[in-house]
Amino acid sequence: MRPPSVDALARSLADTGLPHPLLVDAARAAIADGDTEGVEERARAHAHAAARSLLQPVVNATGVLLHTNLGRAPLAIAADAAYTNLELDLSSGRRGSRHARAAALLARLCGADDAIVVNNGASAVLLVLAALAAGRGAAVSRGELVEIGGGFRVPEVMEQSGARLVEVGTTNRTRMADFASAVENPANDTALTLKVHQSNYRIVGFTEHVTVAEMASLSVPVVADIGSGLVDAACPWLADGPPAWLAGEPAARQTLADGAALVVFSGDKLFGGPQAGIIAGRADLVSQCARHPLARALRPGSLVLNALQQVALAYLRRDGQAIEFWRMASLTTAELERRAHAVVAESGAGEVAEMASVPGGGTLPGTEIDSLGVVLDGDHTALLRAGSPPIIARVSDHRTWLDLRTVAPDDDQHVIAALKALG
Repeated sequence: MRPPSVDALARSLADTGLPHPLLVDAARAAIADGDTEGVEERARAHAHAAARSLLQPVVNATGVLLHTNLGRAPLAIAADAAYTNLELDLSSGRRGSRHARAAALLARLCGADDAIVVNNGASAVLLVLAALAAGRGAAVSRGELVEIGGGFRVPEVMEQSGARLVEVGTTNRTRMADFASAVENPANDTALTLKVHQSNYRIVGFTEHVTVAEMASLSVPVVADIGSGLVDAACPWLADGPPAWLAGEPAARQTLADGAALVVFSGDKLFGGPQAGIIAGRADLVSQCARHPLARALRPGSLVLNALQQVALAYLRRDGQAIEFWRMASLTTAELERRAHAVVAESGAGEVAEMASVPGGGTLPGTEIDSLGVVLDGDHTALLRAGSPPIIARVSDHRTWLDLRTVAPDDDQHVIAALKALG
């Protein structure tokens, strides 16, 4: 039997909604399998696999608030199909700066003189080191020469920036005298000291570290990579103030007040915005970063800047409920329990169970947030992922756990439908 025409087979898949070129690829793959019997079913399976491979919304029922595999902080940002005044000064009609809007709001939030935005946290560290310490020394505690997800290693980023690593202290104990000795040694030609937040691990026991306030007394600027992006330890955007699980997390406003010349942090972690890197602090140092050739290569586009602007405005309005991460993080267990009972009652599946959400995204390791959700016997994660929308759950002790803290209330109906479909 002759195989069907590629074009005819592709057209028969038009109801999938994929563009015709992708349907042609699916048809060709099915025909290439060699067996004419069942070719239509195979072509449809290839088309379905192509659609599933595209970026799409998912329901996060893992309980990990900043799930790196799921894009970290969830965003609900309005973006009209229109031009923007990205680099236009509306008052004068002349060319403006893309840093004059979102970055200015971020500086206001952090209590900084100025700020600049790049495309992620690693880029922010790279730009600061390249602009302020290329060819010179940058002193870092050995206990803060970290590696985080994706292979970001402080020594390697420093090498790429052109700065020279000056290791200070030991892995578990670094004293102020260690930093002072490194800065005062002419051979080091130290341009700055760098404090890196141990965001995804902890060293406990026989330890000692140097604070930003202590480091600020030295003759070179302190750059603090606070990583997770908490803006203000007081959390004025939350009606009840900072939650207990946030205790000890460094914040941009307080770090600058302690004497840091610059703070660097990610936009898609505790800040609750899009992937971005924020550099905030002294105007002269921010200006040096903005003038460096790398700044153009690392700058974000209008979509990221618009998202940052909307999140920053929500902070300034003290409207934490408008920032999806903080809305989820501040849910009460009573509200989660009510939703969990409704899911079980309507789906007829599983049982309500206490759970422990985690911040995720490399922030606050070991921290747990009381939560509730639905648990089912057995591993149903593959079937849940296969649904529309896909529901991402976790397995522990041969049971499937769906934590409702990270599920938007409007998505409860998707969870109910998926549990019903499990039979």
